[in-house]
Amino acid sequence: MDQPAPCFPTFSETAFDLYGPALPDRPIILSVPHAGRAYDADLLSAARVQPEILRRLEDRWVDLLAHPLIARGFSVVIARAPRALVDLNRHEREIDPGMIADLPRDATLQSSAKLRGGLGLFPRRLPGAHELWRGPMRWAEARRRIETLHRPYHAMLADMLAAARQAHGHAILIDLHSMPPLAPPAAGQPAPNMVLGDRFGRSASTRLMTLAADVATGHGLIVAQNHPYAGDHMVDRHGRPEQGIHALQVEIDRALYLDVTLDRPGPGVARMQAVVTRMVEALAAELPRSDYALAAE
Repeated sequence: MDQPAPCFPTFSETAFDLYGPALPDRPIILSVPHAGRAYDADLLSAARVQPEILRRLEDRWVDLLAHPLIARGFSVVIARAPRALVDLNRHEREIDPGMIADLPRDATLQSSAKLRGGLGLFPRRLPGAHELWRGPMRWAEARRRIETLHRPYHAMLADMLAAARQAHGHAILIDLHSMPPLAPPAAGQPAPNMVLGDRFGRSASTRLMTLAADVATGHGLIVAQNHPYAGDHMVDRHGRPEQGIHALQVEIDRALYLDVTLDRPGPGVARMQAVVTRMVEALAAELPRSDYALAAE
């Protein structure tokens, strides 16, 4: 499952790979922040758990679903750094103070439900693995990860979205994720296998949400909107519908494209590649509308 070769230099050797033009020739930019699989020796030696536990943090192989779009020339940003190292979908101040050995007294941090559950900027815990790391890191290491991984990723997205809006009148960020299979919402009802999130209308026009949902439903998927995933820092940070920049989070059930162990690519990859491709192409063809901002309020 080799990755296509990136066609643009990255800000950092380990931050991300950019495929397609940095000045997008379409209004769509894809972000894949949780598919990174570059575990270096230092990270693995700091872990008190086996690598397969750290891999549970990944949106396992979801980057495969973007490969046809890369082949079609879309601009796609895929993280290389694993989520175990830094979570690009968290605010850079969303840090568990217990993970920093020498936290400065004047450090400004922020809490969240995800952080309290162990999944902040630097993930700390998973179910069945109370502590992932042998001990806290130094503040200098935390700053290094923020400055060389987190900030370059978001700076690239911000620059590309601004360029796309300038060129096309609006821009749309698709933040691609995968999720474990969901439980049915009620007895006798099927569980959603795709969840679209726009921060309850704050990060994107409802017209775009409806279009994305219609395409997925037309391909036989069961689509939910904003429940149980409404989107996190990525769409919250970059989505500005009133300024012509929209951001949608797309969560896809891993059972649709992985094998029965939910670890390796399975027989559903081609089908889900087609769904994602059709959705993105439909959004790319949507023309800017003067009532987008109103629809997002």
